[in-house]
Amino acid sequence: MDNTETSRRDFLKAGSAAVAATTVSWSARSYGAIAGSNDRVRVGVVGCGDRMKGALIPSFLQHSKELNFEFVAVSDLWNKRREEGTAYIEKLGGGRVDAVRNNDELYARKDVDAVLIATADFQHALHGVEAVNAGRDAYVEKPTAHTMEDARKFLAAVKKTGKIVQIGTQRRSTPSYQKAAEYIQSGKFGEIVMVEMTWNVNQPGRWRRPGVVPLLKEQDTDWKRYLLDRPYEPFDARKYLEFRLFWPYSSGIPDQWLVHQIDTVHWFTGLPHPRSVVANGGIYLWKDGRKNWDTMTAVFDYGPLDDPSKGFQVQYTSRFTNSAGGVKELYYSNGGMIDMDKQTVTSTGGLTAGSAAEMKMNANLLSGFSLVENAQAASTAADTGADPQTSANMRNWMECVRSRKTPNAPIEAGYSHSIALCMNVAAIQTGEKVTFDDKTQQVIAGGKVYA
Repeated sequence: MDNTETSRRDFLKAGSAAVAATTVSWSARSYGAIAGSNDRVRVGVVGCGDRMKGALIPSFLQHSKELNFEFVAVSDLWNKRREEGTAYIEKLGGGRVDAVRNNDELYARKDVDAVLIATADFQHALHGVEAVNAGRDAYVEKPTAHTMEDARKFLAAVKKTGKIVQIGTQRRSTPSYQKAAEYIQSGKFGEIVMVEMTWNVNQPGRWRRPGVVPLLKEQDTDWKRYLLDRPYEPFDARKYLEFRLFWPYSSGIPDQWLVHQIDTVHWFTGLPHPRSVVANGGIYLWKDGRKNWDTMTAVFDYGPLDDPSKGFQVQYTSRFTNSAGGVKELYYSNGGMIDMDKQTVTSTGGLTAGSAAEMKMNANLLSGFSLVENAQAASTAADTGADPQTSANMRNWMECVRSRKTPNAPIEAGYSHSIALCMNVAAIQTGEKVTFDDKTQQVIAGGKVYA
């Protein structure tokens, strides 16, 4: 895989150049006070919505006593979520925590060593920058960023501060995915010739909050602070709570689902980003005022950046309108297939003796095996309801906060999936074939700089 390694080195050089070229103003606290093995790590919550309450808080509490971590504060702009968040943590046995109105108040406290961030999609990178520049380690939900400007800012800030950041692409802490990565990287699978990915549901209410939207009043939150650096527009409770349906707060399918799956392509192959992306789709059925598509097909071209004769396609399809096909990740080589849904390696589709004989070749069929053999998923505590993948990713971050080692899903992984995401967004919004300039770290659409 010499060409792949060359691509990785080129990417790292270009990424370093991008960091050096990015100016980040910061006033971080001293980096000296790293918690020792016997010191309690005190953690703040940034954004206490569904993802935080449904996955991150239970996962954190599963490991907090063993690793000597504790919650101390909840920061959320909406008073309802602040109050519910503190009550929820206390209900789960997380102890008494304080509610604070915003992140300025949170980072003014001296009892916050690290934070969990699960805010709106467009806020992740900027909230991550805010956290590390304030001297805090951070677990930051995906997507990392859907604009290259935000992605560059976050990468630069983490590099400059040296803080421990884990991105919420939890497949990287899942044993079966780790085993698949090891298998592909060993060369035993053979060259990847195609990847097919789907994420299909039949849910008109997906990302809708009809029962909650009427409860949000402008006077109960801070709309201007919510917008961060996005263009000002009048208060809209739907864009606050159903942000996944509205650009520029989210791109919908690419922000939420694509990044989880495309991240495995980068991880398994070592390739930093697609060579090109095209996309098509639309709002075909759920015409409820949303701006982001309910159906999308995108095709990503991957391969060595210096050798266009080698490579493979990733075909990505997603729809809200029919759930057939479910969630799939299928990797193909000439010898067979990896099915990450079934967590198996099989000879399915491999080169048979009959077909090979026509060209005086030998058959090429993989030996099948399970990716879950000798790969035990993290156990869950019944009283927390923690998701195994998120729990494993959370534990890895907590351990790295103590050891200062690089976590499984580091900022570089988030930066890579952000490139693919930004290329996908550009393809959606321009209808052009989109590429990426490694020297400038910019997305190119129709021969022009897009972002």
